[in-house]
Amino acid sequence: MKTDNLTNLMAQISACQLCQEELPLPAKPIIQLSSESKILIVGQAPGIRAHDHGRAFSDPSGERLRSWLGVSDEQFYDPSLFAILPMGFCFPGTIITNGKKSGDKPPLKRCAETWREALLSQLPQVELTIILGQYAIDYHLGKSAEGKKLTVTQAISQWQDYWPEYMVLPHPSPRNNLFLKKHPECEANLLPALKARVTKLIAANKNW
Repeated sequence: MKTDNLTNLMAQISACQLCQEELPLPAKPIIQLSSESKILIVGQAPGIRAHDHGRAFSDPSGERLRSWLGVSDEQFYDPSLFAILPMGFCFPGTIITNGKKSGDKPPLKRCAETWREALLSQLPQVELTIILGQYAIDYHLGKSAEGKKLTVTQAISQWQDYWPEYMVLPHPSPRNNLFLKKHPECEANLLPALKARVTKLIAANKNW
């Protein structure tokens, strides 16, 4: 039954036009999942390269992420291993500041409000959720113990509070190189733990 539900849901999402008036390009939802997915990756929204290629993380951010995970392209794009559900499914456009590009616009909230819970309910075998960046933190982890917005820095500093169900990381975009330099604990502590867990989950998959 879940497979039928997921097939129908994916067909609806592929045809979704709810946000078209707010998008700079034709709506093109880019997600990856199956009812067998073991690892869920939650980012912001597809970038322009992902939109052009029709595949998530088909850019330098994806290369870095796959390096962090210790996986090949074939493993990364196998939905029986990885589900990829950004907070927004379509490219939201680019922020222009003083005539220069300064990153992508935020994911449109309507996307998560419409589809997210229904999709998450179709992922019963997920054992690890990898949270990339602020928008994913806001949705999946909520606020801090003090009831305030949980920042990326805070979430990373207390990553063991969420482990092994969740791993919180900065978005792998090259724009975050400075953040990574300021937080060497990411490479020293988080990434080895993450890579070991991903390796173990993949080893348990009969297809690998």
